[in-house]
Amino acid sequence: MESKQAINFKTKLNVNRPYDNSKKASEDPVRIEYALESDRGRIINSASVRRLQQKTQVFPLERNAAVRSRLTHSMEVQQNGRYIVKTLFKKLGTRVDELGLNGLQPAVESLVEMACLMHDIGNPPFGHFGEVAISEWFAAHMVDFPALKNAGNPSLAKQMLNDLLQFEGNAQAIRLTFSLQQMNLTYAQSASILKYTRAAYEPKPQANDPLSYLKKKPGFYLSEQRFVQAMNQLLDMEIGHRHPFSYVMEAADDIAYCLADLEDAVEKGILSLDELTRLLKTTYVLNGGNLNESNVLSFMGNHNSLESILAMANEAGHRDTINHNHEYFVKLRINLIHHLVDHASNRFIENIDAVYKGSMNQALLEDGSVANQIIKTFKQVGYEHVFNHQEVQDLELQGHRIITGLLDIYQCLLQLSKNQFTELSQGANYGMSYQALLLNRIDSKIIKAYIKSTQEHQAEDSGLWEFYYRCRLIQDHVSAMTDHSALDEFKLLTVAN
Repeated sequence: MESKQAINFKTKLNVNRPYDNSKKASEDPVRIEYALESDRGRIINSASVRRLQQKTQVFPLERNAAVRSRLTHSMEVQQNGRYIVKTLFKKLGTRVDELGLNGLQPAVESLVEMACLMHDIGNPPFGHFGEVAISEWFAAHMVDFPALKNAGNPSLAKQMLNDLLQFEGNAQAIRLTFSLQQMNLTYAQSASILKYTRAAYEPKPQANDPLSYLKKKPGFYLSEQRFVQAMNQLLDMEIGHRHPFSYVMEAADDIAYCLADLEDAVEKGILSLDELTRLLKTTYVLNGGNLNESNVLSFMGNHNSLESILAMANEAGHRDTINHNHEYFVKLRINLIHHLVDHASNRFIENIDAVYKGSMNQALLEDGSVANQIIKTFKQVGYEHVFNHQEVQDLELQGHRIITGLLDIYQCLLQLSKNQFTELSQGANYGMSYQALLLNRIDSKIIKAYIKSTQEHQAEDSGLWEFYYRCRLIQDHVSAMTDHSALDEFKLLTVAN
């Protein structure tokens, strides 16, 4: 049984920063809000967020601006997160004082909104397919490099190898904010995007692990382990547990993309409105839902059935208007999102002890509820009829070829000796060799991060750590690209114009 602990959410809102530990933690709501407002500015003005505008959500290399990019998707997630926080505080009422949340609604809103805006910043070009392509390339090629195979510390080498074979956008987001861009966010803001709590080098959890859901994917790399450990300590988070407001970010994302992917599919003509309506009805029933039961709470306080909601949406979509598709999805949103937000808020409060501790081993919208049936239905229709569509699969294959092709080209940097690459990274013979020309294409901030990290490990297995961070440098470079810049880079370096 989950042991209870005194709840004071101010302990989870530590606004110290990793590169400035001169100040002590504060429980002053004004200072907390001010610090998180500063985070907001750092995040919105970051290059990582700007790059999201050219990383597409479902359809790689899409030039139709009406189809979502990662940025527009993240803005929708941001709005959902804000809505959930407002609903949470409204439901908590006078309990905010006993929970340590008095005066903190603006701060929590900003924290969650920025977590939502940042939740995809670590994703490589071509999304989840890009993650797989990077991981598979390193799995196939690491045996070619003796640095890990012939290491003097086999245990550390194995740990590094396992780490490099698990490229994950969530872990890359932690690396971006802390190591590569040194955004110096507060510990609370950084923790809010730590969706999964397993180190990349650790094995996948067993089904009976009480934190199996929280560990189902890598959440951070070996390179950021010390930072994560310090963050956990300052926020009073146990190993393997997550920040309480990361549950809100996750729910906001679930709500956004279950609708967004289908709207993009309709926009591109993959599904018609009538076909989508039919698929949603059929799939909802298969998932155990009752189409005619009035069990979906509306923003007006009454309850509607999914059958009537889909009928209203279909009617709106077939009216003689300029934008039929838009009208359809507006009706869906206003009749569904309130119920989903309300349920996520209720689940947060019902499980507040486990949520506060960060040990709740499932998502807020992952239960046997009507809200879960709705989310599951929309996701399933998207997976079966959008992600498996031939156009999407063709683009994913193209993305795989681009990413593996780029890694094939940049692997010559991994074939250099430690001394050769160290000298090259510090400017020796710059511009004089093929490897130097390639290195010159990598963002100077990524190179500086490599130099800083290797210098920090000079006293401990320096050759091993150097090669590990060189591999990270290659992954950092490729994953930072947008869909189109990756295509342009591939064309340039292969003369495939």
